Amino acid sequence: MRVGLFTNNYLPFRGGVTTAVETLRVGLEALGHRAWVFAPAAQHPHPDPPFVFRYPSIPAPTYPGFSLPLPVSHRLGRVARTLDLDLVHVHHPFLLGVTGRRLARRHRRPLVFTYHTRYEKYAHYVPLPPRLVRSLAVRLACRFADSADLVVAPSDHVADTLRRRGVRTPVSVVPTGVDLALFSPGSRERARRRLGLPAADLICLYTGRLDREKSLERVLDAFESIAAAVSSATLHLVGKGSHDAALRARASASRAGRRIVFHGGLDRGVLPDYYRAADLFLFASETETQGLVLAEAHACALPAVAIRASGVDEVVTDGETGFLTKGDTRDMADAAIGLLLDGARRAAMGVAARRLAEARFSTERQIEAMVGHYRALIDGAR
Repeated sequence: MRVGLFTNNYLPFRGGVTTAVETLRVGLEALGHRAWVFAPAAQHPHPDPPFVFRYPSIPAPTYPGFSLPLPVSHRLGRVARTLDLDLVHVHHPFLLGVTGRRLARRHRRPLVFTYHTRYEKYAHYVPLPPRLVRSLAVRLACRFADSADLVVAPSDHVADTLRRRGVRTPVSVVPTGVDLALFSPGSRERARRRLGLPAADLICLYTGRLDREKSLERVLDAFESIAAAVSSATLHLVGKGSHDAALRARASASRAGRRIVFHGGLDRGVLPDYYRAADLFLFASETETQGLVLAEAHACALPAVAIRASGVDEVVTDGETGFLTKGDTRDMADAAIGLLLDGARRAAMGVAARRLAEARFSTERQIEAMVGHYRALIDGAR
């Protein structure tokens, strides 16, 4: 098969959509299919392999490091036509998503749309009244979904939400997969030596973007209580984002500030060692469609304490692979303290977490499902 992937987020920008697109591309190529990525130009010079095509872009005014593609290019339109794609898979309902849809319709190719993002939860990035932005985001996304031949949802909750909102296009649940060979259990001591982390600490970890919608203030506030109760507890945050400076300032003002470490954005290849080195994963976002970092943590046998929310509760099994808590930081802190002080339970939850990741979140499972959907659409279009 020959597949065109149209995305507004791609390397070197880091985030869940980027990871999902690249995981899909690599998985398709591994099975002998061809996949090309159409994405915005990076803000800084970035060497690209031949399967990546870049649209001109401008810096996003409200999010440093993010590029907004200018979704019209006669040259790339000609390139896309010469590739003779069998199917177009878009990952956003706007900008390059619209470009991909236009290509699919013009050449009578099936159109797949993955609903990666709860766009109404990102209204704070648009300089318009939030209520208006939320309403428009929902209508735009649902209207776009109805124009596709298949909608892919990363979780059951997203699928149910789209159906409740009146989307008539078939919706299939296919979670983004995790490379279970890369994200795998390993020696905590060896990982800490490689990373230069203290052997005796009880390490709480967060990985992901440092942005407002991730609610990391709750993690910092909860950790202040955790640190007061567990003398060896430390908190490590891996990632970068628009809220970085504000979070660092909040951490510095905390009574536990000396035990909070910001590592910045790191190459994805080193993330497994951070998961292996940690004792507990902390997560407070209520805006997820899946919570991919939770699946990565579980794949490395790391239990989690997370706020109960859609997407999150389809990764963390409460009481088995971690704990799901209320939205208040006291509840999160209490759950984390209990696990940090009970090594045997943490270990048992880690084993269950890895087992869950193997059963639900392997890349092989994802790619097999997507290839099946692609084939059905392509055969149906002939």
